[in-house]
Amino acid sequence: MYIVVFITAPGKKQAKRIAQALLKRKLAACVNIVDTVESLFWWKGKIDTAEEALLVAKTRKPKFTALVKAVRSLHSYTVPEIIAVPIVAGNKEYLEWIDASVR
Repeated sequence: MYIVVFITAPGKKQAKRIAQALLKRKLAACVNIVDTVESLFWWKGKIDTAEEALLVAKTRKPKFTALVKAVRSLHSYTVPEIIAVPIVAGNKEYLEWIDASVR
């Protein structure tokens, strides 16, 4: 199964470091970085806000556990957002490229 993993980071510098590590370790085939997103969330009993960078990683489900471990080792947040959603359909050649890239 192919998945897209969303990860937020406190800024582009940390996001790039995480993306590079995921690619070098073959835990993702591609990581897009959206430079600035405004996040609103519950934290310690109140609504908080932050400007963050959003990583969008494409990979395979069997890589998810190792990907989470890698992100947690590089991330500065106590509770980093690392969530995966299935890819239900895709360009066959692109999906084959994901396979080849994360082998």
